[in-house]
Amino acid sequence: MITFTPLSGAARSSTTTPLAYLLQIDDVRILIDCGSPDWAPEPSPFEPSPSENNEQPASWTEYAEALQKCAPTIDLVLLSHGDLAHCGLYPWAYSRWGLKAPAYSTLPVQAMGRIAVAEDVEGLRDEQDVSDPPAEIKDGANGKSLTDSPPPAPTSDEKGKYIATVIEVQDAFDSLNTLRYSQPTHLQGKCQGLTITPFNAGHTLGGTIWKIRSPSSGTIIYAVNMNHMRERHLDGTVLIRQAAGGIFEPLARPDLLITDAERAPAITSRRKDRDAALIDTITSTLSSRSSLLLPCDSSTRILELLVLLDQHWNYSRLRYPICLLSRTGREMLTFVRSMMEWLGGTISKEDVGEEGTSSNSRQHNKRRRDDDNEEDALGAFALRFKHLEFFPNPQALLQTYSSKDPKLILAVPASLSHGPSRNLFSDFAAVPDNVVLLTGRGPEGTLARALFDKWNNSQRAEDKWDKGKIGRNVMMDGSIKLKMNRKVPLTGLELELYQQKEQAAREKEAAHQASLVRTQHMLEADEDDSESDESDSDADEEDEVQQALSGDPMDTGGDGTIKIEGGESKRKTDKGLDGADWLDGDEGLTRQFLSFDIYLKGNVSKSTSFFKNTGQGQRFRMFPYVEKKRRVDDYGETIDVGMWLRKGKVLEEEAESEDVKDYKRRALAEEDAKKAIKEPPSKYVTNEIEIQLACRLLFVDMEGLNDGRAVKTIVPQVNPRKMIIVHAPAVAADALIEACNNIRSMTKDIFAPQAGETIQIGQQTNSFSINISDELLASLKISRFEDNEIAYVRGLVAAHQTSTIPTLEPISSSSVHAVPAIPSQTLHQRMLGSRPQVPLPHSTMIGELKLTALKSRLASIGVQAELIGEGVLICGTSASSDTLGGSVAVRKLAKGKIELEGNVSEVYYIVRREIYNLHALVAA
Repeated sequence: MITFTPLSGAARSSTTTPLAYLLQIDDVRILIDCGSPDWAPEPSPFEPSPSENNEQPASWTEYAEALQKCAPTIDLVLLSHGDLAHCGLYPWAYSRWGLKAPAYSTLPVQAMGRIAVAEDVEGLRDEQDVSDPPAEIKDGANGKSLTDSPPPAPTSDEKGKYIATVIEVQDAFDSLNTLRYSQPTHLQGKCQGLTITPFNAGHTLGGTIWKIRSPSSGTIIYAVNMNHMRERHLDGTVLIRQAAGGIFEPLARPDLLITDAERAPAITSRRKDRDAALIDTITSTLSSRSSLLLPCDSSTRILELLVLLDQHWNYSRLRYPICLLSRTGREMLTFVRSMMEWLGGTISKEDVGEEGTSSNSRQHNKRRRDDDNEEDALGAFALRFKHLEFFPNPQALLQTYSSKDPKLILAVPASLSHGPSRNLFSDFAAVPDNVVLLTGRGPEGTLARALFDKWNNSQRAEDKWDKGKIGRNVMMDGSIKLKMNRKVPLTGLELELYQQKEQAAREKEAAHQASLVRTQHMLEADEDDSESDESDSDADEEDEVQQALSGDPMDTGGDGTIKIEGGESKRKTDKGLDGADWLDGDEGLTRQFLSFDIYLKGNVSKSTSFFKNTGQGQRFRMFPYVEKKRRVDDYGETIDVGMWLRKGKVLEEEAESEDVKDYKRRALAEEDAKKAIKEPPSKYVTNEIEIQLACRLLFVDMEGLNDGRAVKTIVPQVNPRKMIIVHAPAVAADALIEACNNIRSMTKDIFAPQAGETIQIGQQTNSFSINISDELLASLKISRFEDNEIAYVRGLVAAHQTSTIPTLEPISSSSVHAVPAIPSQTLHQRMLGSRPQVPLPHSTMIGELKLTALKSRLASIGVQAELIGEGVLICGTSASSDTLGGSVAVRKLAKGKIELEGNVSEVYYIVRREIYNLHALVAA
């Protein structure tokens, strides 16, 4: 049985992002995607602000609670795209909510997802005081050093934001298992029996269509955010083949298709028109000595923009700078250059052109000459981006270029909710003739979506974005108010108070550490005071030691010297050095914890005993010796736990692999770098500014997604037995359902669940594991169907002491005789010359006959065939039919029924044999 529950991104929902779905196949719970919302939502500044008295819970509250509740029970995690909408919340769920199940993705999704989430959390933590739960804070001191006072009790808004740390992001994505396209993976453990296979989905680098094979539930296809069109850096999805036409065979006719319909009502304009509008706007704006702001994401769709801009800059020989404001821009391009096999489009052919084949040495020298870093030069020519410059923040950009210089600025994030793009927009929008160029609609409740709605509402009805036309730019006017968050250094009295608190905290910590060290030394140095049987004698000896250390019973001279027999004298040193200087620095204990074993009284030669001498003779001090007695309790000698922990740590370090050691070294290096570059103490400030709008606004759709025409064409060709629609508003979901209902051969089992609604498909199936004996396995006739081997088995289940799994053994002759005889009274009266009817076993044919596949197989062996009508194939239609004995018609009457009509001839037997070969034949 299949159970599907959308946690977020459901159908008929006003909020289509993020995407997260719980798929349960029998007892296996699978989490597909784990996206994050925009953590800084805001109402549209172009609309009157609602009253602030009635505070509504955050839009992601229900999603976060549902994910937190089911995270520990998840058995498998699949990530399809490397953007925030698909994997943004995975680091938090992995580190805080116990989502430790095996997770799978492609290599680019792992790399791009890590970059996207790290960029997002760094930008948010630089502007907002993210209050982590106290019990789970790992870097409490570091977090405290960025505030001017102890963190206040977090408000409900702060508690609801699940923003991971950079270390948590790295750890979470390092735990992913990476797969290649078309690589089937047979899962183990609780997921045993399931097979997952990733396929190319387009849209993003490494974007994945997941195929899940279950022995009890069949084939499940998860395909969201696809793009069938070929782009500059990516090939289209494999779901539909552009050259041959039709659907990719391994993905055709699944038992369940899970797909999105967000763009079902929309018609996208032609790619040629979109590119021309984008390039013309950029060129005309820069030529007029103005600048452009292009908000973009940090890892996925930005690659298509960079390739397009770089090709235009090279072709037109432009000299204007392309500025990328991103902390992870260089790291992202380094990863992309190392994943050339995942790229497509025009980039995959860059290194095999005429320039690449003419002179390899000249090509290598040119590459090294154009790039400052030799490592960055690896990869395709189109990924060098010699016109691109990187800046970590807007301040670095202003130090290099004046605000009046014409330039193209790509700033993250695309939502304009925080970070460099929002800071630049506040200054950029007030300059006349500047252009804000949107390439995506942005998530709901963000400034980017508000600007898109403003632009779309200003267009004519036939020029709106979903009508297949390129709209015109809009002159912005009026003013809007925006809240700006930033982190400012402490000054004056605030800085002094902060330093005083830091000094007090350091002193308290130092005192605490000193007490711990002193306690540890006290436990390791002296004998156990808890031994009651020697308490009296030890007390007497301690009294004598105290007197010896104080120097009272010693015969000292008036000049402060100690007189020793033999005439020698030494200057009396400081009393504090009598006991402490004899020990090393690690055992610098106080005098009251020391005891001495041997004391010589009077003349050494006349001394007859060591202990308990009560004479009044002079005593001489000997070198102290601390006898460490073994501590014994009711269970024997006590164990030094600290020693074993230290030895265990050494053994663990020796057993670690090189990868783990490298990871720890990198982690230590990052910590050292953070300590070396310590930020000054600062605080978070929020203020509201008013922006007088004077710029131009234009939207060009560069999201790279299928439009309504493509979705309504591809889904019927996939022809699933059942379908679930997700990630779509109500209008889009209804449009796709209506289009599918108009097709007669399309399934009518189409579901569009809302968030939290559970859909159940099929019936509960119990699966068991059983071993097949070697004797029985040798007698089986196995047929192969797709990824499975099928055979008819009849035997007896036997249990063995050596195995917990039962074994299926062949039926022996003795077991047949062991069956009890049927009572004679139940037998019917037999007639002379008659035989009882014995039911014959029927063979089973598994598979689905495709007439196009049968036609191609017959053509390969010299039998011509033609399709006439719907579901009818005429075989033997050429002149060869006369020699073979006529023609045969193959009809598909109903589900699972095939009819062969024609004369009994050689063509008939050839066609029947090929039909058998297209199925898995299970003989009874």
